[in-house]
Amino acid sequence: MSSTSITNESDTFEIGDRTVHRLGFGAMRITGPDIIGSPEDEAAAREVVEHAVDCGVDLIDTADSYGPAVSERLIGEAIGDPDDVLVATKAGLLRNSEGDWIAHGDPDYIRNQVLTSLDRLRTDTIDLYQFHRPDDDTPFEDSVATFAELKDEGFVDQVGVSNVSAELLDRAREQVEIATVQNRYNLNDRGSREVLEICADEGIGFIPWAPINGDDLDEHGDLLDEIAAAHDATRRQVGLAWLLERADVMLPIPGTSDPDHLESNVAAAQLSLGDDEVRRLTEAAD
Repeated sequence: MSSTSITNESDTFEIGDRTVHRLGFGAMRITGPDIIGSPEDEAAAREVVEHAVDCGVDLIDTADSYGPAVSERLIGEAIGDPDDVLVATKAGLLRNSEGDWIAHGDPDYIRNQVLTSLDRLRTDTIDLYQFHRPDDDTPFEDSVATFAELKDEGFVDQVGVSNVSAELLDRAREQVEIATVQNRYNLNDRGSREVLEICADEGIGFIPWAPINGDDLDEHGDLLDEIAAAHDATRRQVGLAWLLERADVMLPIPGTSDPDHLESNVAAAQLSLGDDEVRRLTEAAD
């Protein structure tokens, strides 16, 4: 598949009153090694974000813990707060110098973090604010209620949750309207199948993190290689195309810091898999 004149040709989805293309961009990888600190070339990182928008990507996902703070800052510096791009971010994880991810859903902490995210993203309202991970030390309802309050107060337009079970999703929906769920899901990892089914039934956007994880793709390498060869595509493109076929609510956000990889990911939206190919890929790990 050619990488010239790449345009995001994925279908669209409604998040609140915003319409976005279903293939987005995950901005975790524009930070330093192990998602800690700044990248070696910040200008290049900003250019990747800008190029994503130039390619028609209008859904960008990040988190305050990426860096921490670095990814949000670079996005704000690169594109500011454009009306035609929905920037989603997350709160609820702490980082340390060892690179650990520590759940922290304390309401006061979330209220502090929304202010820092607003500043770094150079916006008055966060388009989509997601609770990054449930915290065993804080009642789940207390954390989600804080996101609901931030929405009522105008700091946040839409609320999402991440890394939740079907039961936790139901409990979150009792607190606030949930626009999106972000759980791990890809060709080989279908652990969030039940949550995806709920999202599909209820019209909730499902954002799969690790959508094209290399190790998961390797589990079905022969099948992917066969289908990729038939379309002059790559394994990663076939994996993304399958996700887009999997459900109308699926919003893959492949991440990269490389402009060529970015274009290759966006080009996956141009790949039209046959019904039999979709079936074989679906059955591969079901």
